[in-house]
Amino acid sequence: MFRPALTLALVLPACAFAAGSDTTTPPKPTETTTACTDGKIWDAGTETCVPPAQESRLDDDTLYGAVREFAYAGQYGAAVAALDAMSDQGDDRVLTYRGFTLRKLGKPDAAQAFYDRAIARNPDNILARSYMGQGFAERGRTDLARLQLAQIRARGGAGSWAETALVQAIVTGQGYGY
Repeated sequence: MFRPALTLALVLPACAFAAGSDTTTPPKPTETTTACTDGKIWDAGTETCVPPAQESRLDDDTLYGAVREFAYAGQYGAAVAALDAMSDQGDDRVLTYRGFTLRKLGKPDAAQAFYDRAIARNPDNILARSYMGQGFAERGRTDLARLQLAQIRARGGAGSWAETALVQAIVTGQGYGY
């Protein structure tokens, strides 16, 4: 009974370090979620909020940043609209966040299909592996979650936010909440 609490207590100090040490950390809010509404994205060039698909003015990196910010803010519809505007629908980043939004919307089987495609495209995508493992942990499949944890570590993700978030999910049975 005390083992999960002890494990979590040992992992959480690493979480504070890991959260600032890699690019898989949750995004900081920007004008996209603090000033824009209705799924619009902050366009730094015009200093206005624009729809994600407007004139293809927003590049994929800007759209990806917005996707992450929307997803972490729980604005899944806006995240999907931004994903839809990205030029390469087969990009592993797009596939990862399609999986993430579907998992958060309670569709784990559909999410799994996107995680599988993301990892097939880029086996070193530790963020997709972490989110997939969190989904397994949420469904009580810690055996499968631990396999993803081993893959994250084997692929250089030891000490990353992706590893820490998955360890927390394995211990608590809940995916990372944003």
